Amino acid sequence: MTQVIAGSTQESHTQVSGTSGFGAVFKTISDPQRSLLMLRFILLNLIAFSLLGVAYSEGHVHTVIAADQTYLSVVIFLVFLTGLGFCAQRIWQTSAELDALNSSDGLTAKGIQHLVSSMHKASVESRANLSGSMRMRLAHRISVVRHLANTLVLLGLIGTVLGFIIALSGVDPETASDVNSIAPMVSTLIQGMSTALYTTLIGSILNVWLMANYQLLSGGTVQLISCLQEAVEKDA
Repeated sequence: MTQVIAGSTQESHTQVSGTSGFGAVFKTISDPQRSLLMLRFILLNLIAFSLLGVAYSEGHVHTVIAADQTYLSVVIFLVFLTGLGFCAQRIWQTSAELDALNSSDGLTAKGIQHLVSSMHKASVESRANLSGSMRMRLAHRISVVRHLANTLVLLGLIGTVLGFIIALSGVDPETASDVNSIAPMVSTLIQGMSTALYTTLIGSILNVWLMANYQLLSGGTVQLISCLQEAVEKDA
């Protein structure tokens, strides 16, 4: 009889433990902390890279590279990848800081000590000044992504100018009346216009892509600043 009761107790304890385990899993999934910002970043770029893969399979990427004599479109893409790498690192850092702030340790967590060490237990006037300084530091931390996104547009405009230069370099007014010289002029004109239009298009598309990631990072940074200020005020 005692063994039956013990077995029933052990089985009930196992069921309760299993239920609490599933509850912890669902709580972690529904907890809007660290994973949410990273999941948004992964989902956004997964969709974008999928569209890029479709364009590559259709041969559009090869068409752009072949039409660009300056290979500026390749440079634009490398600059974009650099900006995306910086954005990924900043989003991971911001997510880790949000996770540390929302943990049980709160302001004493190691992940945010570099942000609140000077604000912790400071006076009201000092906290206001330090809070402004913290906002400036966090804004400066993510500004490199915005600058690289703007650089993509500038590189696209440079490609436009270079394309027009290439197009006009083949035009010779003195031989324009010669029928045999018209075909090379038209060929050079088409190559220059292709370079101008494709580099502008690539720069604009990648700018929109990187700015979408920047807006995601900016929103996470604003959330971090707001949570930090609320936590400091409550702890004061």
